[in-house]
Amino acid sequence: MESGYIINGRYKIIDTLGEGGMANVYVAYDLILKRSVAVKLLRLDMRNDQTAVRRFQGEAMSLTELTDPHIVTIYDIGEESGLQYLVMEYVQGMNLKEYIKKEFPFSPDRIIEIMQQILKAVDDAHQHGIIHRDLKPQNILLDQKGNVKITDFGIALAVSQSTMTKTNTVMGSVHYISPEQARGSIVTKQTDIYSLGIILFEMLTGHVPYRGENAVSIIMKHYNEAMPSVRQENSQIPQPLENVVLHATAKDLQDRYATVGEMFADLKTCLSPQRANEPKWQAKFLNDDETKILSDVQKNGKSATDTINGKGPTSPVDSDPDEKSNNKPRKKWSKKKKLVVLLLSFLAVLLLGTGLSYAMIPKDTTIPQLKGMTTSEASESLKDNKLKLGKITKEHSNTYYYGQVINSKPTAKSKIKEGSKIEIVVSKGPKKEKFGDYTGQQYRKVKKQLEKRDVTVQSEKVFSKKTPKGEIKDQSISADKKVLMSEAAVTFQVSKGPRSFKLRDLLNYTLKSAQDYADERGLTLNVIRENSDKYDEGLVMKQSPAPGSTLIQGAEINVTISAGRNKESSSESSETSSSSSSSSDTSSSSNGDQRFNLTIKLPFEDNDGQENNDIKIYIADKDHQIKDVYQTLNITDDRDIRLPFNLDEGKKGAYKIERDGKVVEEKDNITQE
Repeated sequence: MESGYIINGRYKIIDTLGEGGMANVYVAYDLILKRSVAVKLLRLDMRNDQTAVRRFQGEAMSLTELTDPHIVTIYDIGEESGLQYLVMEYVQGMNLKEYIKKEFPFSPDRIIEIMQQILKAVDDAHQHGIIHRDLKPQNILLDQKGNVKITDFGIALAVSQSTMTKTNTVMGSVHYISPEQARGSIVTKQTDIYSLGIILFEMLTGHVPYRGENAVSIIMKHYNEAMPSVRQENSQIPQPLENVVLHATAKDLQDRYATVGEMFADLKTCLSPQRANEPKWQAKFLNDDETKILSDVQKNGKSATDTINGKGPTSPVDSDPDEKSNNKPRKKWSKKKKLVVLLLSFLAVLLLGTGLSYAMIPKDTTIPQLKGMTTSEASESLKDNKLKLGKITKEHSNTYYYGQVINSKPTAKSKIKEGSKIEIVVSKGPKKEKFGDYTGQQYRKVKKQLEKRDVTVQSEKVFSKKTPKGEIKDQSISADKKVLMSEAAVTFQVSKGPRSFKLRDLLNYTLKSAQDYADERGLTLNVIRENSDKYDEGLVMKQSPAPGSTLIQGAEINVTISAGRNKESSSESSETSSSSSSSSDTSSSSNGDQRFNLTIKLPFEDNDGQENNDIKIYIADKDHQIKDVYQTLNITDDRDIRLPFNLDEGKKGAYKIERDGKVVEEKDNITQE
């Protein structure tokens, strides 16, 4: 799997830690909890191998039951694209095999310290009915502080399942395999103890006890050859420490430690001065191929012979010496004496029983606070308070991470008898829930509400005629969609209210241009018509509100459109003109003024995605000066502009146009022609 790949939208692959025959292990980063984890992924070619899948799932189930701090903690189990995966704590450091190669030789104290941590972890597995079956230094990790973490329960077996090794199949690595495991016999907890003895041997000598050209030759040595002496290689190794190796690796199960606890107790005192002169440990039982003759007790109880392998002298078993020396007839007790003795005996038993019952009453202890701990941490805390971990139930929690303790039953600080079992509730992480419909609600209130639940909230401001300012118009996560609230990120469209803008100067606009502008801005246009001697017919001659007023969408504007000259005024003017000796054309007044309109084309320029152009027009004629702004426009497309001029006879006009503060057109010498 390549670096950068994200499993289940959460675990980002960083690097490969190792590749095995059944699964590959990667270091990954948990994008939710912001921590490094180890991800074990079933190999692609094993996807359809039901045995491999069962073994992989078996490891997951085994790990979830174990609580010892020296066993790698499991965080998550899942499936990605048909492949099983397991998320565990990432142990930064090296495995025991690498540690031995790098640090060997090291002191007996350090060896015992490491072994005791290993034994505690294996004992926890055995207490939960799980046999590891593949204990070896490669599966024992040491973190940066030198603490042990056992991993790889891939071939672990529950004691309640069939414990017979498969025919023609050897489960476990050959250098650490027990004789009974090698020959396909019943696998027990003592199988793990044998492997632990081999691991201790390797820590003391720097190498495994049996080496050969192939796996078969090594297995045969486990079965047939005596364990090499560690003291022959290094006489400084204490004899009691070598005895632990010999006792743990005994060929016969009757000679081997029965439990890991026994091995731990023996190892704990092996450097004690009281054991300095301890003799070399010897097996009491012989291998299956040797003859065993057990003792036979005669019926008369006088003697018994005990011969081992047909060798050695026999020795009589003496009868009770007191019985031999006392052949005199005993005196008969009186009935009174017998009754007194009987009563005294009964009283003694009664008092003894009462004393024992009081002594056996467990003391009170206080339940510690377990909230926020992992299961293994909770188990250790309970042990420190002489309590036991009881039933574990799981439920969703938005407060506690996956695997953390939510609560205990009874609760913390409660008084309870020592030895009692305490139930705990462990978090399964947050639960998916339906996302709400927040449209129409105040954004600020919703933001505070969701951020309390760790939702990432962002906003996008938009104009809206219908949604009041500050309320949510739309949301990126649809209502009722199921999400993990702590991982959700939502963007809300927040209304800025209706769009506001400054009203243009609409004078000299045609009715169509004025209507187009009103439609573009979402305005309602009201039209009034009046006669005008100054404005040509069809042009805007008045507007309300005034140019530059701030409006919002939906507002009303009123424009007055010129209906042309009044007919009566026009006929009077015609009569006056007829009586005169000379007349001028319709664009000239009686006193010689020239009135005309000049139409210019004003193109729209889209500069860097600009939505509009700000236009300023300046006119020089009888009524205007070039320094004063005649009209201000805001255009979004090409526009025809009509400029009215009023000139004295023989005079010339001028105009200037600015777009966004820059002069784009300027002309003088403007005449009617």
